[in-house]
Amino acid sequence: MRIGGSRRKTRRLMKKDVRSRGKISLQRYFQPYKEGDIVCLVGEPAVQKGMFHSRYWGARGVVQAKRGQCYEIAVMDRTLKKLFIIHPIHLRKLVV
Repeated sequence: MRIGGSRRKTRRLMKKDVRSRGKISLQRYFQPYKEGDIVCLVGEPAVQKGMFHSRYWGARGVVQAKRGQCYEIAVMDRTLKKLFIIHPIHLRKLVV
């Protein structure tokens, strides 16, 4: 029997800074991405919809396609390539 859920032991990881609390900007909520963009997975704790597992916090991935309001992100987990469906509020674009 497993004890706890997907947000177990994430008190410090998913905690927002005092100055970043409050309303979420609509620009970040609806930010567009193109196929091939490199993004970083940084979750928004105030929005649970379309969030990934805490194990992949800070991981880097590539946008594959758009699926509804969310995006398909390919992430390398050691040697495995995994595909996540993540809401854009939980993504940050990396400039390479």
